[in-house]
Amino acid sequence: MRPISSIVFAFLAAALLLSHCKAAAEWVTCSGIVPMRYRNDKISITDFGGVGDGRTLNTKAFREAIYRIEHLRRRGGTLLYIPPGVYLTESFNLTSHMTLYLARGAVIKAATDTRYWPLIAPLPSYGRGRELPGGRYMSFIHGDGLHDVIITGENGTIDGQGEIWWNMWRRRTLQFTRPNLIEFMNSRGIIVSNVIFKNSPFWNIHPVYCSNVVINYVTILAPADSPNTDGIDPDSSTHVCIEDSYISTGDDLVAVKSGWDEYGIAYGRPSHGITIRRVTGSSPFAGIAIGSETSGGIEDVLAEHINLYNMGVGIHLKTNIGRGGVIRNITVSNVYMQNARKGIKIAGDVGDHPDNNYNPNALPVVKDVTIKDVWGEGVLQAGQIQGLKNSPFTGICLSNINLQGNVGPRNPPWKCSDVSGAAVQVSPWPCSELTSTYQAGSCSNSF
Repeated sequence: MRPISSIVFAFLAAALLLSHCKAAAEWVTCSGIVPMRYRNDKISITDFGGVGDGRTLNTKAFREAIYRIEHLRRRGGTLLYIPPGVYLTESFNLTSHMTLYLARGAVIKAATDTRYWPLIAPLPSYGRGRELPGGRYMSFIHGDGLHDVIITGENGTIDGQGEIWWNMWRRRTLQFTRPNLIEFMNSRGIIVSNVIFKNSPFWNIHPVYCSNVVINYVTILAPADSPNTDGIDPDSSTHVCIEDSYISTGDDLVAVKSGWDEYGIAYGRPSHGITIRRVTGSSPFAGIAIGSETSGGIEDVLAEHINLYNMGVGIHLKTNIGRGGVIRNITVSNVYMQNARKGIKIAGDVGDHPDNNYNPNALPVVKDVTIKDVWGEGVLQAGQIQGLKNSPFTGICLSNINLQGNVGPRNPPWKCSDVSGAAVQVSPWPCSELTSTYQAGSCSNSF
C-alpha cells in the first residue's frame, strides 16, 4: 500500500498540471458530451445500515440502497451519499439514474475474501478471460446495460485492496481472470470524476461497449510493481473523454482497446472518438497506449497535453499478427516526458493470443498516425517503429520532436522497418524509412 505522501504528491502534481494546462490548452474540454446531473432525491448508505468502521461488511447495505434506487425510480434519479468513514464491502452492481457520491474522507474498500467473489461470462470480444480461459471475476463496482450513472464526490477513495490478487497472480494460483476495479458494459451517459482509485486487482476503470463516457479529475494509484493495473482502458467504446487526471500505476496509464484476435474480429466493435487530454503520470510501461487488443479497430483518437515521468515507453501503439483491425487517425501532441526507456514505439509484434485458433493471416493495418510537439529528457532510446512485412505501417508522421538522452553505439536512437511516412524537425534524426520532405503526401496535412 502506498504511503499517504504518494496521495499528497498526486494531488500536488494534478494541481500543477491543471494550472499549467489552463494556459497551454486554453481550457479546451470534451466533458460536455455528458452533462453533470443534479439529483433531488438523496439517500445515505447509513439509512440502510451502513457502518464506516472499516470492519463491518456493508454488502447488504449497498445492495439494498441500490435496489431502492432501481425500483422506486425517482424522477431525475437518486444520489447515494457515502459519508466519511471506511465502508468494507463485497462487489456490487450499480443501476441507471444514480449518483454514487463519496464525501471527503469516505472510503469504499473491497473485501479480501476472494472465495465468494462473483463470476461473470467472458467478454464476447475476448472469447475468454484476459488472463485465463473461462469466465472472469466481476469488477468490484460493476454496471451492465446502464445509462445516466455518475461516480463522483469530494475526492473520496475507492480501494480495491488488490495485493491479495497480485500475490495470487505472482504465485500462479488464480483460477480466473482478476476483477477490474470499475467496469461499465453496454452503457452510456457515464461520468466518473473527483474520486481517488487505488490498489485495483487488475485494470482500474474499464468502459467496454460503451458510448458517451467522461472520466475527469480522477487520481489513480497502484504500486509500480503491481501487475496489469492499467489506469483507464476504453474498450470497443465510442465518444470517451478522459481529462485532467493523475495516474501512477504498474501498467499503461491509458490504453485504448477493441477486442482480442478472432473474437474481436467477429464481434467487430471498434473504439473511436476517444480524447485524452491533460493527463500526468508515471509507469514502468506506457503513458499513452493503443492496444495491444485492437481487433475491432481503433480510430479517431486524440491525446494532447500529456506529462509523463519515469516511464517505460512514452507513446506506444502495439498490435500483432492475428489481430486484424485497422488503427488509423491517431494524433498525439504536446507531450513532455522525463526519464523513459523509450520515447515512441509503434510495433506489430506485441501481445499474446487467447488460443491457437487465431488466423496468422489476419494482419492489422496501421496508418495515418501523427505524433508532434514532443519533448523528452532522459530518454534512453528515441523511437522504434516496426511494421509487418506483409502489412507495412503507412502515413507515420513525426514533427517537432526532441527526445534527448544517453544513447550508446549499441543503442541507436531509432530502429525502423516496414514503415513509410515523413519526419520534420525530429531530433535525434529518425530512420531513413521516414523522409524529411513534404513530398510524402500521406503526411502533407500533418505538418
